[in-house]
Amino acid sequence: MQTITKIIFLLIALISISCNSSNVNKAEKDVTTVKGTSPTVPVTPVDTIETITLDNLPIYGNFDDLKYIFEQKSDTTYVINFWATWCKPCVEELPFFQTLHEEFPEEKMRVILVSLDFPNKLETKLIPFINEHKLSSEVMVLTDDRYNEWIDWVDADWDGGIPVTMVYNQKDRRFIRGTFANEGELSDLVGEFLKK
Repeated sequence: MQTITKIIFLLIALISISCNSSNVNKAEKDVTTVKGTSPTVPVTPVDTIETITLDNLPIYGNFDDLKYIFEQKSDTTYVINFWATWCKPCVEELPFFQTLHEEFPEEKMRVILVSLDFPNKLETKLIPFINEHKLSSEVMVLTDDRYNEWIDWVDADWDGGIPVTMVYNQKDRRFIRGTFANEGELSDLVGEFLKK
């Protein structure tokens, strides 16, 4: 009788183990992860989709899909700033970009803030930050972590540090590393471009 009990117990244990392992395998197949995140946290596979949105915030998983903002041929001046919520100097100069809208409301100018925030922090850090600071500038998110493949494309002198800003139009293009000293420095630069 003890032998039969042991056999029944062993069969129940084997069935239980095989059921659990098949559930684990199924769960692993349903989870898409991004490098640097925990394999147990589901993450939207942004690098496989051209553009997705989160609370109307465009998210680019591939820099190639975002290149168009650097290739415009219109009479508009583009001010493109790379920043992140975890970057203190970036956050300190964001009000300078906000002021541009107020200072040049009738000009053909487009301010684009390209966030480099981590994919797993978009909902918990970036979106609350945008709402809290009432950012009226256009915000886009770039989650392409293949920095070595696209940083030089933006500018050969960029070492990867942020903040950095690109200001361009049909007649001129400038790349500024680091922060602006004050609102006046940024508005003077943009003003030069608007006169061209």
